Amino acid sequence: MRPTTLAPPHVPAAASDDTRGMLLGLAGVAIFSLTLPFTRLAVRELDPLFLTLARALGAAALAAGWLRLRRVAFPGRSALWPLTIVALGCVLGFPLLSSIAMRTVPASHGAVLAGMLPLATALYAALRGYERPSNGFWLVALLGSGLVVVFALSQGGGALQAADVLMFGAIVAAAAGYAEGGRLARTLGGQETICWALVLAAVPAAVLLAALEGDQLARLGSVGAASWLGFGYITVGSMFIGFFFWYRGLALGGVARVGQVQLLQPFLSLAGAAVLLGEALTPANVGFALAVIATVALGRRMQVRR
Repeated sequence: MRPTTLAPPHVPAAASDDTRGMLLGLAGVAIFSLTLPFTRLAVRELDPLFLTLARALGAAALAAGWLRLRRVAFPGRSALWPLTIVALGCVLGFPLLSSIAMRTVPASHGAVLAGMLPLATALYAALRGYERPSNGFWLVALLGSGLVVVFALSQGGGALQAADVLMFGAIVAAAAGYAEGGRLARTLGGQETICWALVLAAVPAAVLLAALEGDQLARLGSVGAASWLGFGYITVGSMFIGFFFWYRGLALGGVARVGQVQLLQPFLSLAGAAVLLGEALTPANVGFALAVIATVALGRRMQVRR
């Protein structure tokens, strides 16, 4: 008689994709979480417009090299519009608006406002008809975003600052780029999506960079190592490598569901700001972080139809 063997338990493909998507999304969020602290470090000596254009060109060079190395075929015409939105929202819009904001508010303040990104991304995906989150999902998303807003107001003395408007504009731009890129990544691939978007943004970025005043470029020689370190991180990490994980995660687990992982980003950013910039990390920060983590865990159980 042959010995009986136990077959491994069957894991539904959808459940497996959801889990992988959440883990990949978390890896992307971990990389993105240092974006604002390193941006604030960079804009101490670098002009926000130069920073935006130069980081876009630097990341585009990496993207072009990756595409050539992998011999990736040109995307179809149907991908052009979503790639344009990704380029305008994630490559140019969010970096520029957030860079200007980081000149006047702490990175910790901007990071907390960025906690609205998951709700904005889910709302964009729903309005475009890409996904249909359940009522329970919306309630949890609003609860998590409400916690973030309360935290922001408590840090701002009960009022929003002028830079907050810039951050909200940055959030809208990123939400559109995240949703369009996450949907496109299902067919084009996560790496291909961000790489082609970067290449698409390279031409206008190069034209605008060439049009900058000469004295701006002349001052680059006096920029310190800390600002160049910030520039290097947001170019390679935030603008390139982070999106490899992020768009693949959105493609596997869904824009709305995986997007909720980004509610953790403000609190990871707070830790990064404390280490890199010496900004205070208080017990209130930790308490809000734990509450938001709970909403992410709860939101993962809510139904989202694609």
